[in-house]
Amino acid sequence: QVQLVESGGGLVQPGGSLRLSCAGSGRTFTDYTMGWFRQAPGKEREFVASISWPAGRRVYMDFAQDRFTISGDNAKNTVYLQVRALKPSDTAVYYCAQSVGGTVYYETSYDWWGQGTQVTVSS
Repeated sequence: QVQLVESGGGLVQPGGSLRLSCAGSGRTFTDYTMGWFRQAPGKEREFVASISWPAGRRVYMDFAQDRFTISGDNAKNTVYLQVRALKPSDTAVYYCAQSVGGTVYYETSYDWWGQGTQVTVSS
């Protein structure tokens, strides 16, 4: 049984920063691709970023190229998503997910999901 637990969300003012964490158990991260997705109110869930081991290859959606950084701590089985210069349009529930293969952009490539952590960007 795989469990993924996100944390680190909250209410942040525009321009602020957050680091989201995804702690996993049940499978070693280094054997899989880990991804972050987000779902804004009234919108479909969208891919944000992924990281694949052992090379640590990172893939970012276009909107995430400049302000988002995905990283991982294999010893802690934890993946992070650092977000800076937050905008109101970043308001969403952020999910981490684990993939056994396939195109990283697609939800169907991920077989385990966390419950999500809410990020609200507002003044």
